[in-house]
Amino acid sequence: MNIVLLGAPGAGKGTQAAKLVEEYGLCHISTGDILRAAVANQTELGQKAKSYMDEGELVPDELIIDLMRERIQQPDTVKGVILDGFPRTTTQAVALDTMLSHLGRPLDAALLVDVEPDVIVKRLTSRRMCRDCGHIGSVSDGQNCPECGGEMYQRDDDNEATVRNRLEVYETSTAPLIDYYKGSDKLVPVDGDRTPDEVFADVEKSLSL
Repeated sequence: MNIVLLGAPGAGKGTQAAKLVEEYGLCHISTGDILRAAVANQTELGQKAKSYMDEGELVPDELIIDLMRERIQQPDTVKGVILDGFPRTTTQAVALDTMLSHLGRPLDAALLVDVEPDVIVKRLTSRRMCRDCGHIGSVSDGQNCPECGGEMYQRDDDNEATVRNRLEVYETSTAPLIDYYKGSDKLVPVDGDRTPDEVFADVEKSLSL
């Protein structure tokens, strides 16, 4: 099964992706992972991507698509993939559909973990991280990490103004993508404002797993 994963920052996409990987052996692929692996392995495409990254420029869509094609054909993707962070635009989505079709591995669904903005703001502004071990908890943990006893703090990008700005950027950039997949009957929305296990049960049902 091949899935595009959609959802706002803080919606819980990563948690659901991890569960799909664990339960069904799908391969979780993010754009960042692809770029880092290609550069580290010094593939021809990786070297091309590195030249853009070294200049601080965005890697062109065409090169990302080529990297995606290369990655999807590797052995660990045989049971299917979860694409996270790609596509980001309808242009990329069309290119992805064409590429997957040529590979004979068409997209099965665009899974949208849907959570109301105010709920996400509450989630992220209450998030706390340990300075020592990196444990991610919440304000309810108090000042000391439940894992190692270190200091729990709020990351700079978890303040309300920054979170709301990130959500506005997400809505602006992703709304057309959601419409695209809705138009092709590939959009599968699930309510993300529940416990991770409840959300995952809905994911399994919605994807007929």
